[in-house]
Amino acid sequence: MQELCVLWFVLYLGGVNMKKSLFVYNEGTLQRHDNTIRFIDTAGNKKDIPIETVGEINIMTQMEFNTSFLNILSQNGIMVHCYNYYDYYIGSFYPKESIISGELLVNQVNHYTDSDKRLKIAQKFIDGAADNIYRNVRYYNARGKDLQSTLDDIDNIRKNIYKSKSVTELMGYEGNIRKIYYKSWNTIVNQNINFEKRVKNPPDNMINTLISFVNTMIYTRVLSEIYKTQLNPTVSFLHEPGTRRFSLALDISEIFKPLLGDRLIFSLLNKNQINERSFTESLNFLHLKKEASQIIARELDSRMQTTIKHKELNRDVSYQYLIRLECYKLIKHLIGEKEYEPFKIWWW
Repeated sequence: MQELCVLWFVLYLGGVNMKKSLFVYNEGTLQRHDNTIRFIDTAGNKKDIPIETVGEINIMTQMEFNTSFLNILSQNGIMVHCYNYYDYYIGSFYPKESIISGELLVNQVNHYTDSDKRLKIAQKFIDGAADNIYRNVRYYNARGKDLQSTLDDIDNIRKNIYKSKSVTELMGYEGNIRKIYYKSWNTIVNQNINFEKRVKNPPDNMINTLISFVNTMIYTRVLSEIYKTQLNPTVSFLHEPGTRRFSLALDISEIFKPLLGDRLIFSLLNKNQINERSFTESLNFLHLKKEASQIIARELDSRMQTTIKHKELNRDVSYQYLIRLECYKLIKHLIGEKEYEPFKIWWW
């Protein structure tokens, strides 16, 4: 049993010559050991992880570590995302930025303060998100689910995206698209989910709990990719910049939620990997059981490593790398090199 606990720590490494996300589900200590990361569980079992294989660390339980451990992470540009007992995201260790550009920062801020430039980028984000939502629904409609009316309704609303006069108006259209989309989940999912509306704080049912957890994990993945570029994660265009969040990660996440998050949730539910027995109720709302959280983390990591032939690069790229490419496209837009066009699923 003790061996299994240690293995959980490295289960998601996978792959060859690729930096991966680590998920730590067992209490213990993380420390620096020479040029490796050492995990020691509560029974004293040790596991060394080569630093060069680690892309980011997700701590899903109580953990002890010190400044020496944080120092080696900072030297290697490794982020740490922390969750509490109920799988709620509580924050990230964001290493000192080594890839910076004053010129890009000035341009990024200028595109935020100029209302027309900001709106243009925000519209692109929602256009990408709406198109990917539409393709999800179309995928299931073509496989025997009667969702044509949903497709028509989404299509009618998304025609207004580039007619919007403000970010607030734009967010209204986005909200209406998602309301229609979420109602279709009752048809897409083969379980009796009775999903009516999105509730976040706190999530009040199985689906809302799933969406909140999966979306948070996508947010942290996007944040990790932003860190590897010269973009500033606190200057955003769709979501209002705040003092306690990396709002650009929220912006870019909107585009990838349909591909990375929603399709994962559909798969988990339709394969019965997640069901009502995967949750426990406490404090009047549902929480994922540890085993269910581990399944989701494993399946998401596998999905992130899925590769597709990129139509412009003409080579295979992972879903994870698509996020980095999105950051690069945004940079080119901000410096006036090439107008930004959002990622849209092209293979469904």
